[in-house]
Amino acid sequence: METFGEYIRQLRINTGLPLRKIAAQLDIDPSILGRIERDERKANKDFILGVAKIFNQDEQELYNRFLSDRIAYKIIDENADIKVLKVAEQKVEYLKSKAK
Repeated sequence: METFGEYIRQLRINTGLPLRKIAAQLDIDPSILGRIERDERKANKDFILGVAKIFNQDEQELYNRFLSDRIAYKIIDENADIKVLKVAEQKVEYLKSKAK
């Protein structure tokens, strides 16, 4: 299992392209890409869409990886029990049904 940043780094390494070239394609500073790869900075939706295009990845799959990191870090930061995920899953289903 790897973090979103580690996954992005591995995609880049697998292509053999340096950080600066991928950063240029994303129109961001290479230091920002480096921090995202080290999980020191959060990505945004535009970044995820750009990475999906550059590396020919499914946008939803990348977004799921990104969001799962945010959820995992939140659980750790709050020192919450992993059981909160089951409650959250039930709550999502409830809120979806309520919105219909």
